[in-house]
Amino acid sequence: MPPRKDFYEALGVGRDASQEEIQRAYRKLARQYHPDVNKEPGAEDTFKDVSEAYDVLSDPDNRKRYDAFGPDFRQVPPDVDPEAYRRQRATAGAGGRGGGGWSSAGGADDVWFSSGGGAGDIDIDDLFGGLFGGRGRGGWGRGPIPGADQEAEIELPVEDAYNGGRHSLTVTGPDGPKTLEVNIPAGVTDGQRIRLAGQGGAGTAGAARGDLYLVVRIAPDKRYRVQGRDISVDLLLAPWEAALGASVAVDTPGGEAKVRVRAGTSSGKRLRLKGRGMPNPKGPPGDLYAEVKIMVPSKPTDTERRLFEELATASDFDPRKGK
Repeated sequence: MPPRKDFYEALGVGRDASQEEIQRAYRKLARQYHPDVNKEPGAEDTFKDVSEAYDVLSDPDNRKRYDAFGPDFRQVPPDVDPEAYRRQRATAGAGGRGGGGWSSAGGADDVWFSSGGGAGDIDIDDLFGGLFGGRGRGGWGRGPIPGADQEAEIELPVEDAYNGGRHSLTVTGPDGPKTLEVNIPAGVTDGQRIRLAGQGGAGTAGAARGDLYLVVRIAPDKRYRVQGRDISVDLLLAPWEAALGASVAVDTPGGEAKVRVRAGTSSGKRLRLKGRGMPNPKGPPGDLYAEVKIMVPSKPTDTERRLFEELATASDFDPRKGK
């Protein structure tokens, strides 16, 4: 049997191609070589190669295994170390399927790949407006194909991301909007993915649905600035609190906290409250930073004005000279 064509070569992309680039390449080639459109000899074989390449490379896990083990990735057991595999192949020689000694339950033709979901599922019927009567990638004798994994973004207020809990969310994915009951883990961070098993694309011929991955986005907030697991808030102080020191309450997503302001604190000082940032179920929580801003009365009373004038007369402090 001749060696299989490299999947990246089949799609005409580099090995560092993004999921979006892989999807665009597949769309273009699927339109060009679909046998119901292209009657040239070899078009159907090319279409099958392109479809298989996309099914593997659009799935992050399959792509990772393909990059590690090459064409034998379906036969290599999941717990095999790629370096050990390469060493065994080098020892056993280039010949022999299954990595020079790795075995599988069946031949390569008995193992079928699932539709990818890293860049979004593509349906051939969608590409050609139903022209082929449902004959997509799953209709070429491969049997049932599990549904594609899909992604959708959700925006959470800082407090919801901090506290977690069960929420009813409406998400818009490749199949349109739908409302889901989602258990948000406490301390989710911006960009984190939440897996909802069986909520992705539908499979073919009775195969299981794929998974839906919710990509968390933390909504902008007037009070809290979130960076990773650290949270920053403004700590507004009166001039006498900054000059004399004080114990001041500060709001956090987890409730009110007290921060000790030392005498002589100036604007811009960042006071750290260890462990009061975003929770972390797998490690230490983030920190909260209270950033000092000294405020003055916008409309001082007569008494306040007199006291400030007395202070200005009595003090030789010059902030521009740092004295």
